[in-house]
Amino acid sequence: MSAQIQSTVSPIDHSVVVERTLPTQAELDQFLDTAVAAQQQWKKTPLSERIDIARRFVEEFAKLGREISSALTVQMGRPTSQGMVEVDGTIVRAHRMLDLAPESLADVSNPDTDLTHHKRYVKKVPVGVVFCISPWNWPLFCQVNVVLPAIVAGNAVVLKPSPQTPLSGEQFLTAFETAGLPNGVLQVVHLTSDQVAGVVGDRRTHFVNFTGSVANGHAMVKAAAGTFKGLALELGGKDPAYVRADVDVDSAARNLAVGATFNAGQSCCSVERIYVHEAVYDKFVEKASQPIATSVSVANATQLARHVGELVLGDPRDEKTTLGPVVSLRSANFIKKQVAEAVAAGARALVLSDKYAIQADGNNYVQPQVMVNVDHSMSIMTEETFGPVVGVMKVKSDEEAIDLMNDSPFGLTASIWTDATKSLAAFEQLSEQVETGTVFLNGADFVDANLAWAGVKDSGRGRALSKLGYDCFINTKSMNVKLTQDQGG
Repeated sequence: MSAQIQSTVSPIDHSVVVERTLPTQAELDQFLDTAVAAQQQWKKTPLSERIDIARRFVEEFAKLGREISSALTVQMGRPTSQGMVEVDGTIVRAHRMLDLAPESLADVSNPDTDLTHHKRYVKKVPVGVVFCISPWNWPLFCQVNVVLPAIVAGNAVVLKPSPQTPLSGEQFLTAFETAGLPNGVLQVVHLTSDQVAGVVGDRRTHFVNFTGSVANGHAMVKAAAGTFKGLALELGGKDPAYVRADVDVDSAARNLAVGATFNAGQSCCSVERIYVHEAVYDKFVEKASQPIATSVSVANATQLARHVGELVLGDPRDEKTTLGPVVSLRSANFIKKQVAEAVAAGARALVLSDKYAIQADGNNYVQPQVMVNVDHSMSIMTEETFGPVVGVMKVKSDEEAIDLMNDSPFGLTASIWTDATKSLAAFEQLSEQVETGTVFLNGADFVDANLAWAGVKDSGRGRALSKLGYDCFINTKSMNVKLTQDQGG
């Protein structure tokens, strides 16, 4: 049987930019056996030494920053002008997780209840071999969320990067190897979907972390059936924003334009639907009686559409480009179909296509769009778009906004935009009602390493980052120690 080849097709021009030979079953078995053996030795390494190696990894990763960024532009289409955002953010996250490691992985003692002859404490021990399945849209972020804390906690990691961004995993491995990580503690494998399912169900892996679609999340759960291993899933989102009556309209519009379109809207936490209080709706989005034309200087242009219309769609290798192609032709066609179906159902598109000549049938370029006259009967307000498009609805009250925000199978992030000096109490009350993993006040589409990153409902389960970000990668071992044999207690 001839070897299977994995090809990475660039969204820029559909050329094949990376090819990798997939392993045979015998070779995959060797990967897993190596991971098990390496972990048995790695877990004996003192935590301080593991942290030192991880800090050296960060240094080596930083040296590769420009190379990594350029490679991602070609593999997944993010503009060169924005490429270092993920590299720099990865470094920030890594440093924070390493700062948190000693406390997060320390034993839990019971000094208030221990006796002279009876000590009780909880040790935090590694789970074993972690299988990480990384996505293409933010591969470095998702890898640092999982790979680094898993290794620092004493585990071995088998990393399967997306076939769209295979180099991201290999570059991670290069940096770790240069930093002195022992062989086998981190391995990068490129696999078919059937091979992935096999590794998920294999008893040589002890924890699985998957980032991707809801459908593939269900596939992970099915593959793990018959085992009781931990399974963390970061899945889809249809993240809402609510613009309240006392908001700074221009600031909200400007920031929400970024939250909806950065990375071509291809983030699980992109803003995909906006609810605006009727008191500021006209100022926020409905000033124009006609759709916005080609220039952001057009008289009476809407606030939100004006900011979205400033984006420059083009070849991501051009420094002037601020919006690159979406990842695949299938994705481009889906986004365009969502917009067309919404318009057919009565929605109105505010951004015309005059200056987006690059957008054409057969390529991956999709113009940014702001949709009004939308409602929850339209897929553009209920199904994940994963593109530079956002729908906007008018609401009469906080209560209506919350009901609509929660009218979704997803729950990753939500944002509330209001006057923080006057309405902090209102924000806190509303945040308690939103069914989501993260709530922003006057911000969106950002992951903070000091906070737990998690979703509810169909957005997944498990958590990453913060002090809680190590919990997935440890088991607890309770130590009940009697220092004498003749005492009770």
